Amino acid sequence: MNRGSKGIENIFKKIEKLREEIRNHNHRYYVLNDPIISDAEYDQLMKELTELEKNYPQYITPDSPTQRVGVEPVPEFATVKHITPMLSLSNAFSDEELIAFDQRIKKLVPEQKIEYVVELKIDGLAIALVYENGIFIRGATRGDGVTGEEITPNLRTIKTIPLKLFGKDIPSLLEVYGEVYMKKSDFKKLNEGRMKSGESLFANPRNAAAGSVRQLDPRITAQRHLDIFVYRATFPENPKKFLTHIEVLNYLKKVGFKVNPEIKLCGDIKEAINYCHQWIEKREKLDYEIDGMVIKVNSLIMREKLGSTTRSPRWAIAYKFPAQQTTTRIKDIIVQVGRTGALTPVAILNPIKISGSVVQRATLHNEDEIRRKDIRIGDTVLVQKAGEVIPEVVKVIKEKRTGKEKEFIMPSKCPVCGGKVYRPEGEAISRCVNISCPAQVKEKIRHFVSRDAMDIEGLGPAIIDQLVEKKLVRNIADLYFLKRNELISLERMAEKSADNLLRAIKESKERPLFRLIYGLGIRYVGVHTSEVIARYYPTLDKFKKASLEELIEIDEIGPKIAESIILFFKEKENLFIIERLRDAGLNFGREEEAIQKEKESLPLKGKQFVLTGALKEFTRNQAKEIISKLGGRITGSVSKKTDYVIAGEDPGSKYQKAQELGVTIINEEEFKKMINKKS
Repeated sequence: MNRGSKGIENIFKKIEKLREEIRNHNHRYYVLNDPIISDAEYDQLMKELTELEKNYPQYITPDSPTQRVGVEPVPEFATVKHITPMLSLSNAFSDEELIAFDQRIKKLVPEQKIEYVVELKIDGLAIALVYENGIFIRGATRGDGVTGEEITPNLRTIKTIPLKLFGKDIPSLLEVYGEVYMKKSDFKKLNEGRMKSGESLFANPRNAAAGSVRQLDPRITAQRHLDIFVYRATFPENPKKFLTHIEVLNYLKKVGFKVNPEIKLCGDIKEAINYCHQWIEKREKLDYEIDGMVIKVNSLIMREKLGSTTRSPRWAIAYKFPAQQTTTRIKDIIVQVGRTGALTPVAILNPIKISGSVVQRATLHNEDEIRRKDIRIGDTVLVQKAGEVIPEVVKVIKEKRTGKEKEFIMPSKCPVCGGKVYRPEGEAISRCVNISCPAQVKEKIRHFVSRDAMDIEGLGPAIIDQLVEKKLVRNIADLYFLKRNELISLERMAEKSADNLLRAIKESKERPLFRLIYGLGIRYVGVHTSEVIARYYPTLDKFKKASLEELIEIDEIGPKIAESIILFFKEKENLFIIERLRDAGLNFGREEEAIQKEKESLPLKGKQFVLTGALKEFTRNQAKEIISKLGGRITGSVSKKTDYVIAGEDPGSKYQKAQELGVTIINEEEFKKMINKKS
C-alpha cells in the first residue's frame, strides 16, 4: 500500500472514530440525560468532524452526526407506504370498558395467563422510522395508516432519533414507531418568541410538534427542539425475533432509541387499571402532554392469535383520561364576533388551573345554551376542559347563588361595529350582518393566511390587528397591495421583517386552487370540501358559475353546503374581493384542455430531480423553477424513482446515495445543455 492511500485510509478511520464518539455523546446527553463531557468539548468534536467532511466530501454518509442540520426546503412531501400498517387504537373511557376489553381477550385466548404492558399515551404526532442494516433511511407520518408523508430530512434534525444504531445485533430491516412531541417548557418558549414577533401562537404542544415536523423547510424543524419516544417495532425479515413487547422495548433502548421510562408490566387488568388511575393526577408533573394510557398484551405470540380488525388491533386499547373539572366564578360575559359574523358569548372567569394550564375564559356557545343552563354573571360554575379543547361551563352551582347574580342579555347590535344583529329562524347563532365589521375582517384574514389556506408565514394576529385598525387592509385582497413603507410603519416591524412578509405574501399567489377556495371562508366549506370542489372545477370562474343543482350532485357536498356557496357568490362584496384577487395575480386554476396540452408538451414531464452541492450559475430556487416549468419535479431525497441527481460543488450524501442506487448523475454543464435543448 502506498503512502497516499494509507493516509486516506487513516483519515477515513479518524472520521469514523469521531462519528462514533459523537454518537455516544449524543445518546448520553439527549436519551440518557447523563453527559460526560462539557458543551465546549462536544462543540470541538463536531467542529473537527465538520472540517474533515468538508475536506473529504466523498466520506459523508447519511448517518453522520453532521447530517442532522436542516437541509434545503422541499417543494412538497412524497407519499410512502408503511412496511406494516399503523392502525389506530380503540378507546376506553371507563374502568368498565377496560374490564370488557380484558374479557374479550380471555374469550379469544382462553386458559392463558395474560400480562399487560401499560404505557403513557404521548400527545404528539405518530411516525414510522425505517432502518436498513442499522442506518436510518426513511421516516414518515402515520397518514391514513397505510401510507404517510415522507419527512426524512425533518426527522434527521431530531437529536433523539438515532441515525445509526448501536451494537452488532442489528437486523437488515427494522421499522420503529414513535410519537414526536414538544416539551411543555419548549412550547412555552416557542410561543413567547412568536408573540414577540407578532406571529400566530400554537394552541398546544401537540399542534406545535405536528406543525414543526411537517415544515417543508427542515431548517425550521431543526430550531423547534422536538423530541420522540418510541413504543413499538417490527422486524419484517425476522418477525419472531422476540417473544414479548417488553423484550422489544429493552432491545430498542439498547440500540439507541428513547423509550418512555414510565412503562409498567402488569399481571392482570386490575393492576393495569390501578396504574392508569395513578397517572390521572401525576401527569401534571410531566414536562410533556399525555392524553391517556395505552394497555397492550405483552405476549407477541398471543397478539398474533388475537389479530386486528380493519381499524385497530384487538390486543391493545387506549384509556382516555376523564375530563378535568373545577369550580370558579363568572366575573362577566362578553361577546366575540367570528369571521362569519357569529356572535359567541364567552364567560370571563376567576383564574383557575385545569390540565396544567391557567383558564380565564370558557365558551358559552350561544344564547340558547345560556338559557338552558340558566347561566348568570356572578354565578359559581363547574368548568371542564375535555380532551384538551376549549374550556366550557358544564353547569351552575345554584346552591351558591347570593341573589346578586345578573341575567345576561344577548346584544341586538354588534358589540364591535354597532351593526344590526340577525338570528336566522331555526338557528341558535346570532350574526352581525355588517360584512365590513372590523372583528369579522380580522378573523377572515386570520383564516385566509392560516396554514391550511394561503399559509402566509409571519402574518400573525398582532400584525393583522394593526393592519385592520390602521385601515391599511379592509379585506383579504388588500394584503396583496400592501406597500413596504406601510408595513414598516407598524409597531415591531423592522425592515427585514417587512421584506420577509412581502416575500411570503407574493409566494402565496402560487398556492393551489383548493387552498384559495378554502381561504375565501365560505361557510361550511372546509379543507376537504375545497379539495373536492377543485377536482370538479379546474378554475375559480367555473366554480363561481356552478348552479345549485350541479353542486348538490357532487358527492360530499349536499344542499346545506351548496346553498351556502350560492349565497356567497351572490354577495357583491365577495365578487369585488375575488376580482381584486385576480388583479393581484393569484392562481385561479387553469382550463383542463390547457393543462393537458401543456403537460403533453413539457419536455421534462414526469422526471424527478434531486439537487446536491452548490451550483455556480443558478440558485437552488432558480434551478427548481426551471425544472418545474419544464414539467419536472424536485424531491428532497434520492430514491430508485429519482431520474437525475444534479451535482454541484461539494456534493453531499445524496451523491453517494445516487451512486449506490445507480441513479444518473449530471453536472451543472450537462444540466444547462439539457434545459437548453429541451426548451
